Amino acid sequence: MADLNQLPADLPIPEDDGAADHLVGQPIPRLSLPSTADRTIALDDLGPGRAVLYIYPLTGRPDIGLPDGWDNIPGARGCTTEACDFRDHHRDLLDAGATAVLGLSSQDSDYQREVVDRLRLPFEMLSDTGLSLAEKLNLPTFRAGDLMLYKRLTLVISDGAIEYVFYPIFPPNRHAQQLLAWLRSHPTPIGG
Repeated sequence: MADLNQLPADLPIPEDDGAADHLVGQPIPRLSLPSTADRTIALDDLGPGRAVLYIYPLTGRPDIGLPDGWDNIPGARGCTTEACDFRDHHRDLLDAGATAVLGLSSQDSDYQREVVDRLRLPFEMLSDTGLSLAEKLNLPTFRAGDLMLYKRLTLVISDGAIEYVFYPIFPPNRHAQQLLAWLRSHPTPIGG
């Protein structure tokens, strides 16, 4: 069983394939998804200001094996370490201007609740089992065995539209810190 809290030193680095180049400026589509807080969140109604939606392939669990060849798929491994980085920098991200931090994957809410509890995540995870957001925004996905999964990316959403996209993301265990640096260097305009 892989240690989900450590990244192998020889992970392949994902390359920018241009699959997210079209996203900046796009409005967030009308889509409501279930969250780990037993509520439904409308992505097109996240409120004013900047919300962070980090999208990831699949968070491993100690009781469930990872798909075959997982460590060899560029950008696949690291969802646990990424979630922990967001956990550890959650307050900093809010202090830097994020109005909300949300995670999103294609795992169901019960699966994600275990992850939220085990990792003590202070934010909600959204479940998109049908990859509806991928379909509506033409987001990058990949296949691992019989699973169709999101490629790792983060959307900074400002007032209902995509302001900035992080893609590809590497290393995932330092991504929240990369986002924090961006937020600090791009402060929200007063009144914005």
